[in-house]
Amino acid sequence: MAMQAQPLFDYIGQLPECPTWSAREQALWWTDILTCEIHRYHPASGAHRVLRFPEEVGCFALCENTGLIVALRSAIWLADEDGRLVRKVCDNPSNPALARFNDGGTDVAGRFYAGTFWKPGDYNGALLMRVNNNLSAHVIQCDIQGHNGLAFSPDGGVMYTSDTPNAVIWRTPLDEYGEPGRREVFRRFTPGEGIPDGAAMDVEGCYWSAMYDGFRIARFAPTGEQLAEYRLPVRCPTMVCFGGPQMKTLYITTTREDMQEEELTTRPLSGAIFMLDVPVAGMVKPRFRCTV
Repeated sequence: MAMQAQPLFDYIGQLPECPTWSAREQALWWTDILTCEIHRYHPASGAHRVLRFPEEVGCFALCENTGLIVALRSAIWLADEDGRLVRKVCDNPSNPALARFNDGGTDVAGRFYAGTFWKPGDYNGALLMRVNNNLSAHVIQCDIQGHNGLAFSPDGGVMYTSDTPNAVIWRTPLDEYGEPGRREVFRRFTPGEGIPDGAAMDVEGCYWSAMYDGFRIARFAPTGEQLAEYRLPVRCPTMVCFGGPQMKTLYITTTREDMQEEELTTRPLSGAIFMLDVPVAGMVKPRFRCTV
């Protein structure tokens, strides 16, 4: 089993994020935020499809029947399988000129979460929204500078998030209806470790974080203890997801946003999608379940 990350295929993006494995299609989906695109790649055939949108797509989820739910800069929308916007769910409750949608995904009940990233960086002006199955939308957390790292424990009772600029991962208990309790620190990071970006959960309840600016992916126990790390040939991974026939392939998005030419020459794979065989299976991401 290969324990070194390898490029998935000949692709370099600007800011790839939100990798999402479709077990139904055996295909990987992701967004490139800066190019306003969602990509689909089928490893068995090599087929690569690109959907284009009018604004940056911070995150998305595949829907239970067909199509997607997408968090554009200004609003969250339902889109068809070709990327055409068919129904607005809600507006971005932040000022979209200063805070675009960023990391997000679904919980065990198929509800969709999308957080924002406060671009000015002068205070914790970002937030986290939840879109319920009936398309009602609510802000559920604030006091965030850059939302990332959304993942849920296997039983659905704990929500993990990270605040990347503040170098912290949070742990929030959820009740039986998915309502959040008081968040608590799961782990803080010091200079040199990297800062926590996007994440995924494995079947043993361990949290895998893309350590932006850290050249690595780290696996953490439910107690917050680091159990393993996997080094990368690029500095800034952005998110991870599990996939493959056995759910034991880790797909890793990386970025080249704001990098100088010298770094891009030294690390030309910045912006690539990597794959890594790992010894434990990951949780399947539920599809968004719309009941209206």
